[in-house]
Order: sequence, then C-alpha cells, then structure tokens
Amino acid sequence: MSTLIERLCEAKARGDIAPVLHSIPYARWLGISYERVGEEWLGKLAFAEHLVGNPALPALHGGVVGALLESTAIYHVLHEAETLALPKTITVTIDFLRSAGPRDCWARGEIVRHGRRVVTVRSIAWQEDPALPVAAANVHLLLAPVEDGEQR
Repeated sequence: MSTLIERLCEAKARGDIAPVLHSIPYARWLGISYERVGEEWLGKLAFAEHLVGNPALPALHGGVVGALLESTAIYHVLHEAETLALPKTITVTIDFLRSAGPRDCWARGEIVRHGRRVVTVRSIAWQEDPALPVAAANVHLLLAPVEDGEQR
C-alpha cells in the first residue's frame, strides 16, 4: 500500500490530484471534490439534503460553505505549489455575501502570497454565476518544512 505522499507525488506527476483528495473521508461525506472545468481547477460542493442548515429558506449551512472555501484553498496549494504534504490551516476568515440555495456550489482559489512557510489563498464561492459570489475567504496555510530546506 502506498503512502499519501507517494500517491500525491504520482498524482502531481500526472497533473491531477483529484483522485488523491477523494480519499479524504470528510470531503467525501460533504461531497467536496476538485475538478477541472475548462482551463481551471475548481472546488465543487455537490448538493445533498444533509447540507441544508436552514430548511425554512432552504439554504446551505454556512459551515459547509466555509469547508468548501477552506478545502479549495488547500487543494489549490497542493496543485500549484511545490509541496507534498497537506498544508495546515492557520486561519480562515470568511465573508458570507448572500444565502447559498439548495444546489451545487463552486469555488475558485488564488494564491495571494507564497512565503517559505506560509501561503495565503483567496477563495471565492458561487452557485450559478461566478459574478454573484455567495461567500469569500482568506485562508492562511502553513507548509511543512523538510530537513533539506525544501517544501514537502
């Protein structure tokens, strides 16, 4: 059986980390995936009834939308940066902009700052139109150091 690092190395060599990320139970339970759409990679939250936080509206639970934003930031760093270990979350600041209805939700990540140990990612989530975001987040992630000074 291969380790997560070995699977991630193989996946990065193929240019598709999505299968490795699907092995994370929390993301699977929420229905979060990382998919190539056109020329970019996007986080996707597949709608399911257990994700509804306010059945009166109905609306997705804010924590679920936050998990999509944080996961997308982590996946984006794994895909774009020279790291072979899951980055650790330092802080997540979320701005909820409008209610997220009972349908699929998408998110895009963008690295704003990449230091030696800390990466800052801006994640934006929307449902039907990227011009109408439902939430945005700034996510600070810690990269694991390696003895030879390179990132893993």
